[in-house]
Amino acid sequence: MRKLFLFVLILLVATSFNKVYSQQPTTKVYKVGHVFNITLPIYMTKTVGLNDAANIQYKSEVKDVYGFVIVDLKEELKMAEISYSSIREFYDEFIEDFTKDDENKTLGKPVSSVKNGINFIEVDYSFYSKEAESDIYYLVGIVETKKAYYKVMSWCSAANKAKFKADFQKILYSIKD
Repeated sequence: MRKLFLFVLILLVATSFNKVYSQQPTTKVYKVGHVFNITLPIYMTKTVGLNDAANIQYKSEVKDVYGFVIVDLKEELKMAEISYSSIREFYDEFIEDFTKDDENKTLGKPVSSVKNGINFIEVDYSFYSKEAESDIYYLVGIVETKKAYYKVMSWCSAANKAKFKADFQKILYSIKD
């Protein structure tokens, strides 16, 4: 019995030393991806093929409406040494690039608001699309949360603007992370 006790004691001491002197973990767990909530009208479905950089894409071919959301995480922008002093600065840079190549364009006045601590900018944008051979209407939205900037782009034919703008606004103002 004494030998068994001595054996167990030596085994426990050896195991303890092994744990104490073992290397610290050589890996670190990273959270990948960004979870956010968005509410879409029941007539729209998730899709692909509208914009490869989008985090979510949505459409209704029957109603001829489309959209997508691109997320720019503030942490990733910081790593790339990009920073914005405000949502307006982010919007100004984005809208200039987004509208630069379009013909017969009309850009409305941006409207800013804050809801539940989240900053929003929305603007009406229309242009003539050679590809579609018609005027296209976009509700362009920028959302700023503590974690990210969101570019929310919803569009339809300019003739259907009045019919779908309220739905596009509901999509924009539903963004939460």
